[in-house]
Amino acid sequence: MSGTASSAVNLTVLVYSQHDEVRAAVRSAVGRRAASDLGRIDWVECANYSQVKDQLDSGDVDLAILDGDAQPTGGVGLARQFKNEITDCPPIIVILLREVDRWLAAWSQADEVILRPIDPVAVSATVAKVLRAHVAAIPVIR
Repeated sequence: MSGTASSAVNLTVLVYSQHDEVRAAVRSAVGRRAASDLGRIDWVECANYSQVKDQLDSGDVDLAILDGDAQPTGGVGLARQFKNEITDCPPIIVILLREVDRWLAAWSQADEVILRPIDPVAVSATVAKVLRAHVAAIPVIR
């Protein structure tokens, strides 16, 4: 991977919600590429805490998108846990139902927030912004 965004590198994006329709809405909003200058997205869907933890522990996730209202374990609490427990935690976007809950996302150390209902333009732009920053921060190893 280079020090700048590259369309040649596939990116792994995890989306967590116990609701199939939330995961599908995020995938559909972003598609296979968040932006033309970024690589194709390989989506990993998770419906429960253990799936998310296993995927993040693997170190293969470039971005995690967590449903803040997932039950029984919400994405806000998971974001805070993972940011504090995982060395080199990937960036995390939290999905919120209410604008007034942005303070929770800040507390959780989430890198960004997307609001429901899912707006494809806003979600794609947010995902692209976070992925660009992530890709640019990865050191080149030769």
